[in-house]
Amino acid sequence: MKSLLRTGCTVAALYGCGFAFAGGEGWSSDFAGSKKLAEESKKDLLMDFTGSDWCGWCIKLNDEVFKHEPFKAGVKDSFVLVEVDSPKDKSKLSAEVQKQNPELVEKYAIQGYPTILLCDAGGRPYAATGYEAGGPEKYVEHLNVLRSQKGKRDEGLATAAKADGVEKAKALVSVLDAMKLDDKLVANFYGDLGEQIKAADPKDETGFAKKAAAKKRVEDFQTALQEFGQKQDFDGALVLVEKTIKEGGFETEDTLQIMMTRASILVQQRKYDEALKAIDEAKAVAPESPMIEGIDKFRERVEAMKNKPAGAAAKEDDAEEEEK
Repeated sequence: MKSLLRTGCTVAALYGCGFAFAGGEGWSSDFAGSKKLAEESKKDLLMDFTGSDWCGWCIKLNDEVFKHEPFKAGVKDSFVLVEVDSPKDKSKLSAEVQKQNPELVEKYAIQGYPTILLCDAGGRPYAATGYEAGGPEKYVEHLNVLRSQKGKRDEGLATAAKADGVEKAKALVSVLDAMKLDDKLVANFYGDLGEQIKAADPKDETGFAKKAAAKKRVEDFQTALQEFGQKQDFDGALVLVEKTIKEGGFETEDTLQIMMTRASILVQQRKYDEALKAIDEAKAVAPESPMIEGIDKFRERVEAMKNKPAGAAAKEDDAEEEEK
């Protein structure tokens, strides 16, 4: 259960000013100063939330992209670069940055590393990405495509400002959908748009309120699941999952994730046959989902665990717990 509920990355205290940055020359840790520079130079902010001495994909992104001249040349006219590093080694951290960066991590709702955010000069995000293979030139092209989303955002906001009622709501929903930002990030920076949508569309013709309610239910489910996880109450967690699935009303991907949670709990209980059945039931809900490839790999692992001697499986579990 612990492994099931553990988030992918833990937010740590961060790096200091005046030291070498993982991304090399051109990156700053001064967020306020970077915003001012971006405004004066009419550029955007490119924020790299990284774990420079422990996150493998962060190190890979730096080595393959950020340290190279084609990247630096490709972004210099468009972005002010801000590095928000979360190293294990805190010896290089200044007091100012130690205070600043946890606040930035919370404000920007960072869930994992590396997270790359494209923001306007005021620090308002309009696109997000992470590691991309292909080298510096390809990454610059990727960023340029994402940067076009700011224009679409601003056009959508301008259109909404001139509209009323459902048309206004539709324009604002399109703005939020186009940016494809994490829900928490949207809440932190665009919460006012949600209120405007609900006010302009009281009958919920856009379906925005319904989707928002479903997302809130998912959050409540995750919170309750974590409580069962802390108590190691597998049976209680399964009852919660079954109840939530039966109630329904979720987006397809959310339903799939909840159903896979059931399978994961059953694996924790070493009920492998039931887990395999739960996996197959989940796949049947959305056979064309992009998640299916990962689910199939998980199923293969469960099959392998099922076929191992019980003692061997228990020893592996114990070894994993010791590592944690």
